[in-house]
Formats: sequence, C-alpha cells, structure tokens
Amino acid sequence: MNHEHLKTIADQLSLPLRHVEAAAKLLEGGDTVPFIARYRKEATGSLDEVAITSIRDTMAQMEALDNRRDAILKSLRQRDLLTEDLEERILCAGTLTELEDMYLPFRPKRRTRATIAREKGLEPLAALIFEQEGNTDPVAAAGQYINPEKEVTTPEEALAGARDIMAEWINEDQTARERMRSLYMEKGVFCCKVIPGKETEGAKFRDYFDREEPAATAASHRILAMRRAEKEGVIDLRIEPPEEEALAILEGIFVKGAYPASLQVKEAVRDSYKRLLSISMETETRLETKKRADEEAIRVFADNLRELLLTPPLGRKRVMAIDPGIRTGCKAVCLDRQGKLLHTETIFLFKSESAKEAAAEAIREMVKTYAVEAIAIGNGTAGRETEAFVRSLSFSGDIPVVLVNESGASIYSASEAAREEFPDLDLTYRGAVSIGRRLMDPLAELVKIDPKSIGVGQYQHDVNQPALKRSLDDVVTSCVNAVGVDVNTASHQLLAYVSGLGPHLARNIVAYRDAHGAFSSREKLKEVPRLGPKAFEQCAGFLRIRDGENPLDASAVHPESYGIVEAMALDLGVAVAELLINDRVRGRIDPNRYVTDSVGLPTLTDILTELARPGRDPRRDFEVFTFKEGVERMEDLRPGMRLPGVVTNVTNFGAFVDIGVHQDGLVHISELADRFVKDPNEVVKVHQQVTVRVLDVDPERRRIGLSMKGDGAGQPEKGRRDAKPVSGGTRVNTPRKRRPMPFNNPFAKTFNG
Repeated sequence: MNHEHLKTIADQLSLPLRHVEAAAKLLEGGDTVPFIARYRKEATGSLDEVAITSIRDTMAQMEALDNRRDAILKSLRQRDLLTEDLEERILCAGTLTELEDMYLPFRPKRRTRATIAREKGLEPLAALIFEQEGNTDPVAAAGQYINPEKEVTTPEEALAGARDIMAEWINEDQTARERMRSLYMEKGVFCCKVIPGKETEGAKFRDYFDREEPAATAASHRILAMRRAEKEGVIDLRIEPPEEEALAILEGIFVKGAYPASLQVKEAVRDSYKRLLSISMETETRLETKKRADEEAIRVFADNLRELLLTPPLGRKRVMAIDPGIRTGCKAVCLDRQGKLLHTETIFLFKSESAKEAAAEAIREMVKTYAVEAIAIGNGTAGRETEAFVRSLSFSGDIPVVLVNESGASIYSASEAAREEFPDLDLTYRGAVSIGRRLMDPLAELVKIDPKSIGVGQYQHDVNQPALKRSLDDVVTSCVNAVGVDVNTASHQLLAYVSGLGPHLARNIVAYRDAHGAFSSREKLKEVPRLGPKAFEQCAGFLRIRDGENPLDASAVHPESYGIVEAMALDLGVAVAELLINDRVRGRIDPNRYVTDSVGLPTLTDILTELARPGRDPRRDFEVFTFKEGVERMEDLRPGMRLPGVVTNVTNFGAFVDIGVHQDGLVHISELADRFVKDPNEVVKVHQQVTVRVLDVDPERRRIGLSMKGDGAGQPEKGRRDAKPVSGGTRVNTPRKRRPMPFNNPFAKTFNG
C-alpha cells in the first residue's frame, strides 16, 4: 500500500486520509465494497459504496501507472539510456500521458524519414540549424554533408533530411505536446462530412452529414453516434483546431528569430505539425473524448440498471405467465410461490372464435387448478391484445392481470442458465417462465441475463466493454446485497453476486442445500465445502434464513454482532425475539451503553434500525399502473393526447416512455420540464410512472415525440410522494437521490383487479 498514493486519493476525493487508508487496507485484505460500507463504518468514517468504489478504482489506476513506469525504467536501463535527471522526471510523472510524453523520444521506432536522415549522417546539420545562430548559413552548412554514397547529392537534399530530423524533435518535445494537447481539447472541432454515395444507406445518421461541434462540449451520445457513423463508413470524421493558432504556438516555442536558420526551423515546424503532431494529437483527442463519452454513457447505463433492479416485486404469489404469439400460439406456464414450474400449455387466441373460446376455458381451468393469484403477460407482439382478452375473462376471486416487459427474455431462454434449469423445455416456454418470475422478483430473475440485453443504456456496444462490465457488475452486486438474499430459495446466479461468494461458492451452496435440505441457521453455511472464515464473514450478513433457529438470521444483523443483541436482551430481561417485535422494549435500549473500542454508534444505530424492521426489503411496494384504453397502436395516437406512460430508458438527451403502442416515444430533454434541465435524471428515472402529451407521430420512421411540459403533463401519478415544486408552481417528477423510486414493478406495465 503506497502511502503517497493514498494521500493523492484523499486529496482527489476530498476525503480524510485516515478513512482512505482504512478503506484501502480493508480492500487489500479481501473485504468487498458492500461489506465495508455496511459493516465497517467505524473504520472508514461511514464511507458509502460510491466513495469506497472510487478509492478501489483509483488505487487500481495508480497501480497501472506504477507498472508502466517500472516497464519504462527497465527498458531505458537495458538500452543504457537512463540518466539521473530522466529517472527523476519519470518517477515524478503523475499521469500516464505525462509519462508517455517523456518516454516518446526514447521509444523504439520503426524506420522513419528522420531515421533515414540520421543514417545519412545529417543529425549534426539538424542540430546546427536548430540552434538558429545568426551567422549560420544553412545552405553553406548543408554543402558539407553532400555524400553521393549516402544518396545526398545536393544541399537541398541535406536540408530536407535535417528538417525531417527537426520535425521529429518538435513532435517529441514535451512542452509542444502539452500545448497542442490543450489546444485540441479546448478549441478542437469535430468535423463531419457524409461520404458521397452513402446518403441513403446512412440515413439514420443524417444529423451528422454536415456537422461541426466543439470537442470540449460535445455530448457523449453525439460523440458515440459520430464514431459509429464513421465506423459504418457513412461519414468522414476529423478533429481539427484552428491551424494558424496551432502553428503560431509551435513557432513561438521553436523559432527564435528571422535568421536564415530560423526559416528552416519554421518550415520544419509546419511539416511536423501537418505530418506528425496533428495526427498524434487528433488520435489522443479522439481517445480522450471517447473516454469521456464512455464514462458518461456507462454512468447513465449504471443509473438506469440500478433503478431497474431495485424496482418493486409483486412478491411470492402463484403466477400464470403468458408469452403471446399469433401464429404459433401463446405459451402459458404456471408457477408456484417459489417460482417453480408446475404446468405448461399452448393456447391460440388469434386463429378462430372456437380457438379463442377453448383458450378462455384453458385459462380458467389453469387458474382454478393451480390457485393462480396473478397473471403475467409479455408485452411483445400481441401483448396488449392478449392482455385485453385475459382481462375480459371472469375469475372467482380478485386476480390482477399484469403486462410485463419481456426485454431480454429470449436471451435468457437460450442461455446456459435456462438450459441448465430446464434442459428438456422448449425455448418459448422458458421465456414464459422468465416473464412470470420477473413479475414476482425482477432482481432475482434479471441477474441471469446480461444487462446489455435489457436495453436501458445508450450505445452500450460502442463503449469500453471491460469498463462497462465492471460498472454493471458493481451495480448488480450493490443491489443484490442491499436487498439481501434468501439462501434457501436463491438461484446460484443470484447467490454469486453476494459479497464474498462468487460463482463457485454459490454453486457449492446450492449443491449443499439440495443434498442436505434447507439451511436452519447461518452457522450451517460453514459446512459448505470451501466456504471458509473469510467468505463467511463477507457473506453472512447479506444472506437471510427465514423461520430459522435464530431470529437474527432473517435480519441484516451480522453474526459478529449477535453478542451485542444478546447483551441488550439480557439487560432488559427479555428474549432476543422480543426485541424484534416489541417497539416499547426496544425503546428502552441505550446504544451508548454498548459502545466499545471496535463497535461504535454507527454500527449500533444500524443494529437498532434492523431490529425494528428485520430483513426489510428496501424496494418499494408494488403499485398499480394502467395504460389508456383504446390506445394500442401508433395509428391510435393524435397530437395533443395526454397519456399515462412508464419510463423505459433515460439518456443524456431525454427519456423514452412506453405508452402502450409497441413503440416507445421520446421526451427530449427540452420537453422534460418547465425549467432548464441539465441531466434528465434530475426529473425522471427508469420505470417511473409519468403523464405525457403527444407532440408528433412519424409512422414511417416509427418515431413518437412526447412532452412532459405544462398542462399537468409529467405530473406524478396519484399517490406519488416524490414531486418537488419548481418556479412558477409547476410540479415535476424529481426523485430523491438515494432512495428507490416509488414506481411500479419495471416489468409490470398494466394491472387490473
């Protein structure tokens, strides 16, 4: 653990050094981010997961910088190029860019024009001219280097070679590169031109056929769109600063006057800029703007995914799930309260009246036979029609009918996880099972699917894939551990995201559970093969055992703190179970009495909070939502209509909203609220319920323009508690920053009783 690095991290993140050091030590010791944030608050000063993750990632970046520094020093030593001054400068380099600039003149090169000139013995001439002494006559000096054997036959050929060498020196000069880098980042402009003949083929990119935009302020989604258009061969993309300003900067650095030698240097400057520096700087600027765009796109994706995973579950209900189909029929399955498959059946709603009557009878029979408590219907093709048909049926009892977002269900159907669970089941039935389980518990089902298949990101296939995976894995891990996992019912895919476990231990837990039955206590986890003390420490607090031997096993109280709770109960003369159910008894606990050197008030406060609501699911309760009846296709839309909808995706340029017509509409950022909105996440979150107004409909391009401005559009649905007033008395959906939104299940699009 490098102390200087930790000081730098503390300064960068504006955190106390002692807390950064504590978090770093815990991370190096194998503790996970969720564990540190939840159970080591005294050590870290109650740093949250965001801060701890930032410490972890910055440590990794600095380690990568150190590794590159070591590799450069080793290379220079091996080639006997390392001087004391150079070594000191390399050791002091604070960024990878600075380090690479220092190394550039010494980097092994391919054969360049400057290399060829050196082979001709022209480097002394270049050095003489570069000094720009007033009495130097470049032509006369060049005449001394004429050597036909080395293919230098005239003074001009010698001067050309000298200029090639000087151009390389200019390109490799650290000051010049820093100044050019700043110019490109501050004044560089993205210049897009359509490639002739690609206008029709690349019509979707027509906004970029003739466009200029400053690199410093270009939005991430536009940067990624321009790069994709270039990759697909539709546009030519360049980044260019004001050329005369660039040349003026370089001439100011290298040209010392108006001497004859200075004119040669000036010519070398122009050649260096056009042939070397501009290309190098454009490449760097492309990489830097791409990195910035990637980070923003990944942040948006991660925010959307978090909202998606933490949306409310319907809970443990006996569910019938229907995956609609027109030609091949609707695939219906029945699941028990744990999501176990009980029955499969194909019904036909779109063939004939007799087939429809048979389907109605089959649905009623399945509802009766399997005591169905809710019906989930996929929202794909014919979803609204199937939903309307099922809602028209009469059942004995109050059975909700729910339209469920089936995005990614087909990915699950063909996945290894689905094949492992249902090796002999048809793909379409697997999809129906996934739809039903998503209604019951979206988090538990979605962890089985690659998040990129869910469709809540922007340009997710264009961004840095390892960085995207790290970020999304962090989000899934955070959500899973925030909710907690029932160890006796969870799949190995869900268990794999629990702190300290991973895929191998998760499978071992499931195998042990299958062989020995349900776990009766957290202590029994220690009997799982290869689940050692460290893994137990990390995972135990996030695993739940309901109706077990110890009532605390169903809570988020960590086993290491059971002794504290037992001491509280003993002091009050009651059983531990009494503390979980009796508010009056809990109210007599003075946490200050239990403070020790290792346990402080943050942990004790968490324990008391957990005793009041043991194992509480932090997600909101399932809420009712219904699309507008009679609006089922784009053809049903008219400008001015006010419709209820559900946000399906939030991007930098606005939000996409499902209004029940099989095509999401776009609320552009300028239409989100009656005020300036910089970040759409200020106003809406994924799967938030909103009211929108139709602005325009373009059936040909399958585009729907929506607004949440004025006339009550964009108001929270009835019962929402998260609206905040803004200027003019208008109310907009502005969610609280740190708490899950009180919107409905993300996959529950309609619901009727």
